[in-house]
Amino acid sequence: MFLEFLYPLVKYFTPLNVFQYLTFRSAYAALTTLLLCYLMGPRIIEKLRELKVGQAIRNDGPETHRAKGGTPTMGGVMIIVSVIISVLLWQDFSSFKVWLCLGALIAFGTIGYVDDYLKVTKKNADGLSAKVKFGAQVAVALAVALVLYFSGEKEVTQLYIPFFKNPVLDLGLLWIPFAVLLMVGESNAVNLTDGLDGLATGLLIWVFITLGILSYLSGRADFSVYLGIPFIEGAGELTIFCLAAVGACIGFLWFNAYPADVFMGDVGSLSLGGVIAVISLVIKKEILILIIGGVFVLEVASVILQVLSFKLFKRRIFKMSPIHHHFELSGWTENKVVIRFWILGGLFAIIALSTLKIQ
Repeated sequence: MFLEFLYPLVKYFTPLNVFQYLTFRSAYAALTTLLLCYLMGPRIIEKLRELKVGQAIRNDGPETHRAKGGTPTMGGVMIIVSVIISVLLWQDFSSFKVWLCLGALIAFGTIGYVDDYLKVTKKNADGLSAKVKFGAQVAVALAVALVLYFSGEKEVTQLYIPFFKNPVLDLGLLWIPFAVLLMVGESNAVNLTDGLDGLATGLLIWVFITLGILSYLSGRADFSVYLGIPFIEGAGELTIFCLAAVGACIGFLWFNAYPADVFMGDVGSLSLGGVIAVISLVIKKEILILIIGGVFVLEVASVILQVLSFKLFKRRIFKMSPIHHHFELSGWTENKVVIRFWILGGLFAIIALSTLKIQ
């Protein structure tokens, strides 16, 4: 909005020239969401308490989590709302890629909202049935994949992997199910990780910072050529989206840090998990996102291994899955688990960025 309405006035007031710079708009998009979350937070949390929108705690969870029952959930709404407002204020309205990400954020968020609503009204931790939730996620992911596939951009179906400058394969039509799997997988991975106060929120900050850097580099022809990564026209505008998400997560973490005043809920985890996959698809970092969000991958892997081990050998590998609960039951305090996982998330982000020069 600012770019469309204020930048044309630069001929009358030259300082307005700053609105043409992506870095300026990205920085202020982050500041906008941070302030919005900080200002909206107390009111939203109070309203959730009035509506008795409390979190139902799973029966088989750690005993220490019992005290969290009734803590307001669905706090992810403040993240989504603040990101939407900030992006609309600071983005270039002609950016198709940003509109696609906003659409995905809202669509996955709607699934999470319905799931949270059912959990609250039913007073249990089940919500939507697994089949319905999965089907809805697949439908949204398929819609996004088809939009990208038919966008006409030549890079869309090409698969890039870390350490290789050139695409290793053109997936063709197979790219569509691949993209759907990535979006649904990332969405559920963040959802699984959101089990401790501030855990998923802090990890998402690392992920969005890294994606913001990669989006900026991918949208610059000079930098992309120098680094040997695909140049994606218009990808730079996604830097605004990514930093808006960073600001929103930081603002939300103010209220979500231990002991949490509010939980993100599925409305937050499903939407943010889905949108990081969409961004990675747009900037051709579909495989690298598995390194960037390495902790999310470990969380999902722990669940898969636990289930397979029990079904095949009637034995459990971990005391409880996802793996963050295993460490809790091993004697780590909740804060220690969260901070150590944040450190691990930062290491994964650094490793991912280092691949830009190791190829």
